[in-house]
Amino acid sequence: MLPGDVSSIIETAGVALATFFATIGPIDVAAMFAALTSSTSPPEKRSIAIRGTLIAAVILVTFAFLGEVMLASLGISLAALRTSGGILLLLIGIEMVFARPSGATSATEEEAREAQGKGDIAVFPLATPLIAGPGAMGAAILLMAGAEGDVLHQFIVLGSLVAVLTLTLLCLFVATQLQRFLGVTGMHVVSRVFGVLLAALAVQFIFDGILQSGLLD
Repeated sequence: MLPGDVSSIIETAGVALATFFATIGPIDVAAMFAALTSSTSPPEKRSIAIRGTLIAAVILVTFAFLGEVMLASLGISLAALRTSGGILLLLIGIEMVFARPSGATSATEEEAREAQGKGDIAVFPLATPLIAGPGAMGAAILLMAGAEGDVLHQFIVLGSLVAVLTLTLLCLFVATQLQRFLGVTGMHVVSRVFGVLLAALAVQFIFDGILQSGLLD
């Protein structure tokens, strides 16, 4: 394998890991999960966490493989996808930097109130929108589209998604302890750091989309 290939693989993995970590937000998901399952027994918490993560994985993998096809059937070009996806991720990054959660990466206040009245939160709001939210879905489509035609890079994107989902599941298992250890300030610090990275990646996606569109030719 050539040095350039290694560099390309490392870059793809780094971008995918950072993007999925920022859009899924394992620590934020764990904090919400801890609040929603405060009166739930530990075995039931583990069961909900596993089922919710698996359902979210199915949703995100489906969007990763079929998202671009669905958009193409609507006449949406890859350039438009990169530009619009970049704008969405940029908005999410800005919200993360200013610690203002929205429905793009977490449940809204109305959704959280509705979830508190449900006995099983594995599907809603844990699987979606907490784990597989609009931001994560858009990132899956965008990253897979960017690796189109390169099987190795597509596997790297999927591997990065699985890695972040695995980390999310581990955070759910220790959600209560994690919340106590980091506190509100600690969670906001992590969110802000990855918000800055996500904003930078989002701007790059926008630049790539505009260049690919041919508008500057």
